[in-house]
Amino acid sequence: MKKPVKSPVRQQETHFMTLPPRPRPTVVIVGAGIAGLMMGILLDKMDIPYTILERAPKVKPLGALMSFNGNILALFDQLGMLEEAMSISFKIHSTNLFDEKLNKLAEVNTSDHHDRTGYDFIVFSRPELYEIIRKRVPEEKVLMNKKVTAIKKTATGVEVSCSDNTSYEGHILIGADGAYSTVRQKLYNEMEAEGVLPKSDAEDLAMPYLCMVGTTTPRDPKKYPELEGPNTHIHHVIGDGTPYSWTVITIPGNRFCWSVMQQITDPAEAKAQRFRNSEWGPEATESMIAAVRDFPTTFGGGTLGDILDATPKDVVSKVMLEEKLFDTWHHGNVVLIGDAVHKMLPTSGQGAINAMQDAVVLANCIYDLEDLKPESLDAAFESYKQQRHGEAKKQVINSAVNAKISSGQTFLDRCVRHVVLNWIPKSFQDRQFTKDAAYRPQCTFLPRIPDKGSVPSLPQLPSKRYQAEQAAAAAASPTAL
Repeated sequence: MKKPVKSPVRQQETHFMTLPPRPRPTVVIVGAGIAGLMMGILLDKMDIPYTILERAPKVKPLGALMSFNGNILALFDQLGMLEEAMSISFKIHSTNLFDEKLNKLAEVNTSDHHDRTGYDFIVFSRPELYEIIRKRVPEEKVLMNKKVTAIKKTATGVEVSCSDNTSYEGHILIGADGAYSTVRQKLYNEMEAEGVLPKSDAEDLAMPYLCMVGTTTPRDPKKYPELEGPNTHIHHVIGDGTPYSWTVITIPGNRFCWSVMQQITDPAEAKAQRFRNSEWGPEATESMIAAVRDFPTTFGGGTLGDILDATPKDVVSKVMLEEKLFDTWHHGNVVLIGDAVHKMLPTSGQGAINAMQDAVVLANCIYDLEDLKPESLDAAFESYKQQRHGEAKKQVINSAVNAKISSGQTFLDRCVRHVVLNWIPKSFQDRQFTKDAAYRPQCTFLPRIPDKGSVPSLPQLPSKRYQAEQAAAAAASPTAL
């Protein structure tokens, strides 16, 4: 008589249930932007203690429009934040491109996005999205006016010192403070001293664009009938013989979000701009406003100046936008999120999407830690990098192409734009959109939201620990067989 064969599933469950107790590392996050706050939300879900250090004395409501799609809204759905995000949003059905004479060049239709992913393509004001995320993080967890001055290794992790003579210790330090971050620079100095800094990471980012953004006060819908929803109107104008392109978009509240892009092609000018414009802020906008205020717009029969004049000066900001895929994502007890790709095209929202995707994948890896030994942390951080690197690389390529199409003014940029707008078949665009729509990462330590659209989401690396916990809970249930 043959011996009974043990079920592979039961063997797997037994293995999962023998995992060691879940460690609770103390985490220090530098940066209270969207990436840092989302990381805090996820650590709260895991019951992991953390502190967020933000160098600014207070949060400024800067930034213009952002757009989200199923790539990140599946996570919002899982975290119970989808309904609130939808309440501040208009749906996107199409984006229209014009030349400077306001002749229509192309219309990009995204009306079928919901059918493919189960989520709408939406637009909203960045400050309003920030508030939705910010209020999910307990006030006492976010410490303002904390400028990091030093990072030092300790016996159990890392110590972060600030300019006000305070210091904070943690097993893990998460840098969420941007591509020019203090954490990244301190980490680079350490790695260079050790002789392990990749040469490419010390090089400048790609040739930049300058971007000025803002959001108007409420306007009269009688003058601007396009303001009335529920769908947004996105009109992007590409300048003729100038380095500028500009976008005006309707959002809820009878308001316009707008952005102006200026391409920089001179390396010396790029270097100077890197020094002057490394963060959001209302400084140095006057000259750019003067240069673009007479540009035509499709709304109200007026000029861009009409839109700019309706925008409070304290919410107009100027920033340099660049792109680069860094090779260094972690070293020792330090790991970086939200700046492996520093995105162009602020109205796309892709930078924020990448940052939050970084956060959720890193959180998944932290949840599966078996202990806090250096080799375990290194393995978890490397798994995070490997899971995100391919998608980040794809976004760098997509960003470069999109920038050429929408804002590039060099001869090569114009050639690329002509080919894409006139010769690329819609079937090819549809296939690319389907591939892009499949990447919808969620927390592997929470109940998963099932796929809702026609395009299945890409599989994720499962959490052995979460499966073990679920198996243990099922075994302890009175209804268990």
